[in-house]
Amino acid sequence: MADYAQIAARLEARLAELTARAEGIEDDLRSPLDADFAEQASELADDEALEGVDELLRAEAAEVRAALGRIASGTYGICTNCGAEIPRARLEAQPVATRCIRCAA
Repeated sequence: MADYAQIAARLEARLAELTARAEGIEDDLRSPLDADFAEQASELADDEALEGVDELLRAEAAEVRAALGRIASGTYGICTNCGAEIPRARLEAQPVATRCIRCAA
């Protein structure tokens, strides 16, 4: 089994970053609306955009957690489609990859 400690450290750092950004967005979304109706409309539109960003952050965080789980279980770097080894260069470039380049195409 290959040593993926460096990739795991990168994934853990990315997860911490994603979590912090998502928590910041949630704090923004929980803030009360302005008393001015025009401002409320603008804030609600901003909230919709923030909710979209939050969804993307949470989806990426789920992928990172899954990759860390695969590292822990010893299945990281194995294509989920064909069972071949995923090249190290691909994992360095795309640490959450679950398929080899041939299967991902």
